[in-house]
Amino acid sequence: MVKQEILNEKYDCEPDTDKYNVEDTESQELFEEDDSPIEEIRVTISNTDDPTMLYNTFRMWFLGVLWTCIVAFVNQFFYLRHAAIGFGYSTIALLSLPMGHFMAWVLPTHQFNLLGFRFSFNPGPFTIKEHVLIGTMVACSSANAYAVDIIILQKLWFKSERPFIAGLLLVVTTQILGFALAGGIRRFLVRPAHMIWPQTLVTASLFRSLHSMQRDESGRMPRMKYFFLVTGGMFLYSWLPGYIFPTIGMLSWICWINPNNVVLAQLTSAYGLGIGTISLDWAAVSGYVQPLISPWFAQVNMLIGFVIVVYIVVPWAYYTNLWDSKNYPIVSSALYLPDGTPFDEKTVLNEHNLLDEALYQAYGPLRMASFFALTYGVGFAALTATIVHVALYNGKEIAERWNSSRVENDDIHSRLMRVYPEVPDWWYILLFVVMLVLSFVTCVVWEYMPWWALLLSVAISIVFVLPVGVVQAVTNQQPSLNILTEYVIGYLLPGDPIANVTFKTYGMIINIQALTFVADLKLGHYMKIPPRFMFMTQLVSAFIASVINLATATYLVNNTKDICTEAGKPFTCRSTNTLFSASIIWGAIGPARMFGNKDGALYNPIQWGFLVGAILPVISWVLTKKFPRVYWLKLVHWPVLLAATANIPPALPYFYSNGFAVGFIFAFLLRRYQYKWWSRYNYLTSAALDTGTTLSILAIFFIFQNREEPVNFPYWWGNPNPDAEDPNDAAWDHCYHGYSDFSGRQVGWY
Repeated sequence: MVKQEILNEKYDCEPDTDKYNVEDTESQELFEEDDSPIEEIRVTISNTDDPTMLYNTFRMWFLGVLWTCIVAFVNQFFYLRHAAIGFGYSTIALLSLPMGHFMAWVLPTHQFNLLGFRFSFNPGPFTIKEHVLIGTMVACSSANAYAVDIIILQKLWFKSERPFIAGLLLVVTTQILGFALAGGIRRFLVRPAHMIWPQTLVTASLFRSLHSMQRDESGRMPRMKYFFLVTGGMFLYSWLPGYIFPTIGMLSWICWINPNNVVLAQLTSAYGLGIGTISLDWAAVSGYVQPLISPWFAQVNMLIGFVIVVYIVVPWAYYTNLWDSKNYPIVSSALYLPDGTPFDEKTVLNEHNLLDEALYQAYGPLRMASFFALTYGVGFAALTATIVHVALYNGKEIAERWNSSRVENDDIHSRLMRVYPEVPDWWYILLFVVMLVLSFVTCVVWEYMPWWALLLSVAISIVFVLPVGVVQAVTNQQPSLNILTEYVIGYLLPGDPIANVTFKTYGMIINIQALTFVADLKLGHYMKIPPRFMFMTQLVSAFIASVINLATATYLVNNTKDICTEAGKPFTCRSTNTLFSASIIWGAIGPARMFGNKDGALYNPIQWGFLVGAILPVISWVLTKKFPRVYWLKLVHWPVLLAATANIPPALPYFYSNGFAVGFIFAFLLRRYQYKWWSRYNYLTSAALDTGTTLSILAIFFIFQNREEPVNFPYWWGNPNPDAEDPNDAAWDHCYHGYSDFSGRQVGWY
């Protein structure tokens, strides 16, 4: 009973007593033997397996490669647009299912014999394992290769284009090198039952639901029927915020009391702090918080951090004019001169795209909004908090698993996976060595950065991959190494923007890719996919996606007039522009001038974030030991709390506030008071809402917007005319001053 009580206490829930009875010691021991000790896993994942089920088939490879190519092209194409959209995991899972069944119906079942090897194009019915492998191949290609942005920067901003092979090697090595790191951490993040990976549970629930065709004995609606109903409903509804009534996605109703009041607008507008702003757009609500997926204790930690930073610290800093805050908007990622004039980065760079000290001194110091600066400080704290938190709360367990990983007491899923051979360690080692050598060639031959910088960036990824993975596996939040990598190389190689973004890409993306692969291994663990086959499909998909990402971006850059500029709409490359700004802040100008002691760095105090982040977990850990009966102390998670505002900007605060509201309903109220419904439909609802929204956005684009002259819905109050005489009537939330400085002056755009 002890483990069940701790679980209920941690997640604020009651056990599913209709399914499990763990009232006595004997039944508890049987329960632990036959199913997972983790409640979220029990209600989502089957505790049985059929090792004879098909998975390595022609149709799996055909559909997997086909969708990898399609998704890599489409997502890279839309990535460079002002409003980036694309195919997600759930959409492809939905679309590939009927294709798999169709191929199983039409392909010949004849057995072929090729040099003694017997095979068939259609060995049997389409299986869930084939489906999962198709999905994991697509997952590798759904996120665009970050290194592609570097290649675009070189061509369009820095006019220092490298050969195509250089760009290809840069993209491939940054995407695949992380996979090799996954081999060293899989025993800590895949096998342990309590490393649940919440997002992976959602994916597993989706696949199980799509392959579950029968009504159960309780007479409840089949999961597949429920999925299609919710998907269809969301597809129809999303035409409102996506085309007919976009204002419904940002109802800044408090600001409408007096939209010409600058302070009121800054506090309540969707483009300000968003206090009271209501969003009825699922894309905005779910994008950052993922309210149906993230555990409630993680959302509470995020909510606390969000309130402290956004609703307390930022208004205090802005309205006390800290760092001349009133000269800039309250929320902005743009760069400015001290008087609020937009900063012209090109003015301070020489012909080699390095900082010209004399030009910079003559032009003026770089400034940013106080919110933007404070998020860097909070980011510093999140990094050190992650290290200390994992060391204190998970260090002993990690050490024990390192020493006894081969003889640990596995749960039912680990025992079921023993029938499948594990990937040998030397596979990962060989992959790491090959990718590292290619990385050396890329960085040194084409002068992306020095060889020692490459080694340092890889070392940073290795150090952080396990603690960051532990946080993500438990909370569904991934602390980013973005700021750390920029900070380190900014001091070591000041004045070099290309080296800065290259170092960041290796240091950050290797870490992300490693955890992406581990998450897929966990999905394979849940769905009983052979690890060696998962390894091969991921590598094939990653390589194909890298080539297509680069080829698509190269084609668009070479054939689209004024691309990545305001005149090139809709191809304005918002994310690439943001990366360019970061390359100036951290690379050209450098952290010494921005945050250190050089030239009277204005933002020097935010470096205290490193120390604060290291101390906070120690305080909560000591209090937990001193007051063991105060259960809420065990739920304080500083890495998540401090990372709450890491994506603001470019995200907007109202994304978070609305996400927390939905999370309170689903992750807390429904989970506590309607547990049977929650355990059966919660994760499925999340996948269905995502799928319906994605399909709707794509339909709107291809029907009305993918033309020489886009067809706009008629302008009305809910679909504002951008050319309206009254600026409040032109703003989507009818609150023009949300992006003004304190005097009401517009000083650029978000």
